[in-house]
Amino acid sequence: MLGIGTDLVEVNQIRVALERQPGLRERLFTESEWAYAVQHRDPMPHLAARFAAKEAVMKSLGVGIGAVSFTDIEVVRDIGGKPSVELAGRAARLAEDAGVTRFELSLTHTPSMAHAMVAAI
Repeated sequence: MLGIGTDLVEVNQIRVALERQPGLRERLFTESEWAYAVQHRDPMPHLAARFAAKEAVMKSLGVGIGAVSFTDIEVVRDIGGKPSVELAGRAARLAEDAGVTRFELSLTHTPSMAHAMVAAI
């Protein structure tokens, strides 16, 4: 294991931020992440979990917010529903330079909180 990262997000913070700043959606989430979340009655816990995952990935790489674009980190799901991470751009280059070949990701959320744990391997 090359790094670990964790993040905890209040769902309402994501809700309020997206309401106040309409352009924030495109800066934080990919189209496929948004499409997945809006399939649910309340998409915000799912978006908050994805935001937490992106921050946890950055932490596992040893960098902070601003080092990579949030949309360079995408949470995807396999056919069975297991979440994983796909990287692009600067995030992919940082991972490659660090010798990271994959990430293990765990997500969980309640109506009010979302948490992500990432191991960079």
